[in-house]
Amino acid sequence: MKIFDLLEQYDYEQLVFCQDRSTGLKAIIGIHDTTLGPALGGTRLWNYESEEEAIIDVLRLARGMTYKSAAAGLNLGGGKAVIIGDPDKLKSEELFRTFGRYVEGLAGRYITAEDMNIKTQDLAYVNDETDYVVGLEGKSGDPSPVTAFGVFRGILAAANEVYGSDDMTGKVVAVQGLGAVGYYVCKYLHEAGAKLVVTDIRKESIERVVNEMGATAVKPDEIYGVECDIFAPCAMGAIINDFTVEQLKCRIVAGSANNQLAEDKHGDMLMQKGILYVPDFVINAGGVINVYEELKGYNEARAMARAANIYDSIKRLIEIAKRDNIPTHIAANRMAEERIAKMAKVRTVYLQK
Repeated sequence: MKIFDLLEQYDYEQLVFCQDRSTGLKAIIGIHDTTLGPALGGTRLWNYESEEEAIIDVLRLARGMTYKSAAAGLNLGGGKAVIIGDPDKLKSEELFRTFGRYVEGLAGRYITAEDMNIKTQDLAYVNDETDYVVGLEGKSGDPSPVTAFGVFRGILAAANEVYGSDDMTGKVVAVQGLGAVGYYVCKYLHEAGAKLVVTDIRKESIERVVNEMGATAVKPDEIYGVECDIFAPCAMGAIINDFTVEQLKCRIVAGSANNQLAEDKHGDMLMQKGILYVPDFVINAGGVINVYEELKGYNEARAMARAANIYDSIKRLIEIAKRDNIPTHIAANRMAEERIAKMAKVRTVYLQK
């Protein structure tokens, strides 16, 4: 593996390897771009099969955070961290405090948060050694309601574009995945008058939404073929693929799941079918918005107001797609890149600090 070739491909700034024999810590911190501000992104703990796999994952995730924050209009860059090891065996106070000291050593270039297999108590240990951590207990809290509200606002923007109105009364929305975010997406849609068709791998999650919101349940593999106005994927990634794209009977795909397109070509296929795809990293930015507000002194009303602006972000990327005659997943990248380029010009003015 030629690491500098990987960094050069998407112009990454920094890749930091952190090792501590006494605690078993093997961590990698990736910083993609800090044009807009400090690199923010969660830490995930995963038993990667190889160091190369961990490096590729942290780089991919860091770049994704750059684009997510830029598209949301946040003054943040993109970063990510991975800790290599078995989540059931590796965790300890001393490991996370050691990791926190490595984060502190970056002097604010990277701010960490919760991700896969990392809990608030783990972050509390990190916080014992550094203030460059967000998502702590008693501060911004559970981001799911804010994320879901942003997704709901994005769905309204898409509906306005396709159907000419924000009114969801009678609109049929097929929701895949009823976890923390998916449940609240359903709640917002139900309160707006939408008819819900839902599925999940957990029976109790389906029953909750059926009982509370009068939703219709279908089997997991049936959700793609549901006759609906909007398909909202809120579970796993790569669910828009060669097998599913031909089954879709909707005019909009808009949901909270990350990395919904298995490949870029599937975004092209959606466009060819006349389906408006709302790119995931734009519509699900409520989570990073929530922790961004924690940096400013958390205020829930302000976080919700900023998440509401996802509506405007979606409308803006649709205009870029029309302007350049490109699919929306490419337009989303372009929107983020345009903001970074504009702010890079601001940074040419020297300030002594």
